[in-house]
Amino acid sequence: MSNLVKGVILDESELLSASEHGTPTNANDSSFQLRPGASYLLRKLRHSNIRSGISYGPGLSPDKVNVLKRIAMEYSCECFFLHASMDGGVNEITQAWGDVGGIIMYVVQNSKDSMCKLSSNWLITVVGAEVVTAGQNSSMLYVNKLEELPLTICCFNKKATCNNVVVVGYVMKPSREEDFAKRGAFPLYPTPNGLIFLPLTFEIPLSSQLQNVDVVLHKATDEIISIELSNASVSSNRITYTKGMQELQRFMEDHSDFLAIDPLSNIYPVLDRLKIQLILLRLQEQKAKGRHAIRGAHFVKVIDFKDPGLPQRLSDAQLSLPCIVKPQVACGVADSHSMAIVFGTEDFKDLNVPLPAVVQLRSLLQTLVF
Repeated sequence: MSNLVKGVILDESELLSASEHGTPTNANDSSFQLRPGASYLLRKLRHSNIRSGISYGPGLSPDKVNVLKRIAMEYSCECFFLHASMDGGVNEITQAWGDVGGIIMYVVQNSKDSMCKLSSNWLITVVGAEVVTAGQNSSMLYVNKLEELPLTICCFNKKATCNNVVVVGYVMKPSREEDFAKRGAFPLYPTPNGLIFLPLTFEIPLSSQLQNVDVVLHKATDEIISIELSNASVSSNRITYTKGMQELQRFMEDHSDFLAIDPLSNIYPVLDRLKIQLILLRLQEQKAKGRHAIRGAHFVKVIDFKDPGLPQRLSDAQLSLPCIVKPQVACGVADSHSMAIVFGTEDFKDLNVPLPAVVQLRSLLQTLVF
């Protein structure tokens, strides 16, 4: 594992750019801004199982150094001063990190003079190069954008293991990814059982990422723009995904042997609360002698809260009050979680729950699960 990337040092030249406001007066001044892609990369490295740090050299203003240190604290990485000779900075990093057990990647702009002075066991990665010339210099890599770094690290580490790993590409909204990543779910460094988790980004061509991926783990409902009910149910041709998710969908359709968790067709039932209820009804068919029966909640579909026959329909469905009212569309759009608890039949006429809706008998378990 000594040939794997285990640490990443980001030179300040790749992180900060001066804004149009001029020279800052304090560390919180907006005159120093993160370059495009820098925040994305720092978030991905935070829980990647790869050590990360920010470096800067002599001649930087105290204000800019303070900004770098604040960024390092925000993204749970460290800040290092690299001397002109580089030796002092390298020693400082060694003291802070110890033996990382692998290669340190130094990410720098093409114009940075100090990159040639680094220790030979560092992998210099130059950002802003228009052409990737692998093989010309085994100690240097070239990428166009910072967003390419996770893919670059993944490919380098996979090659270092002689392709003896499975790369899991994943896509979901940042808040969900952050929650999983905090628990160690998405390490970019190979796990003991041979998995590498690669964050897929729609900021670079998806095809170049997917050709290095063995399986895709997605949360497609995070990428839904709108859902229309067709024949009173959710169908694939009524779901509008983001542009990036549409690209992934086309790729999966064009490559039938590509492994995805789950196939998009498998998510359609969970987008529709009525379909979920009908699936749960089938649990009653699984009765076994001597076992407890399991059933879903009593329910009824409503298309008009002012329907004079609604009280009788509730009674016919064995629904007593209070009950809970939910939109039929279960997730993927903003108002799918606009719900209400109704204590009397007269309360239905003033509900703001989107229609069509599903009324369920309210219990704590049913409220949480369904």
